[in-house]
Amino acid sequence: MRRTRITIQIGGIFASRDSIVIGTVLGSCIAVCLRDPMTGIGGMNHFMLPAPPNGTGGEEPGRYGVHAMELLIGDIQKLGGERARLEAKVFGGGHVLRIRESDTGVPQLNIRFIREFLRTEGIPLLAEDLGGYAARYVLFDTASGTARVKRLGGLEVQATVVEREHQQSAHRTLQSSGEITLFDD
Repeated sequence: MRRTRITIQIGGIFASRDSIVIGTVLGSCIAVCLRDPMTGIGGMNHFMLPAPPNGTGGEEPGRYGVHAMELLIGDIQKLGGERARLEAKVFGGGHVLRIRESDTGVPQLNIRFIREFLRTEGIPLLAEDLGGYAARYVLFDTASGTARVKRLGGLEVQATVVEREHQQSAHRTLQSSGEITLFDD
């Protein structure tokens, strides 16, 4: 039997009580898979940064870990899952840009954020594939809780993932700023 497959992008959040496979492609972003093992209700988010630069959620709160986590947890609870039973699997935070790696870079900030969030909330981290230098393709089966990861090799593939993340971000910025085009020079 072939399961329904859903793909999410940056800022995406999807939860289901049905047997669904959720997929996403990650560079420096993080995807969190949460599941209540007693009900089989689970979901995934895909966030870009731990928190928005100005401290608010902006127009797309799902792009920021601090909001994306609460939104995913809330969606799972609305479907009948229990916060106290949630288990997590996390992926991403790859250093895929050709710039010097640092402790204050986006990948490291994202990794520190998600580990601290899960620890603070008491959500067990069952599995992780974080950091490194590869982009990732992640599939999460909500029914079984199984996650599969394919590391995407080659600089061309990684550049495409990073380019797609930046294009999506730029496109959303352009849409939200109306007829004014903002740029850095």
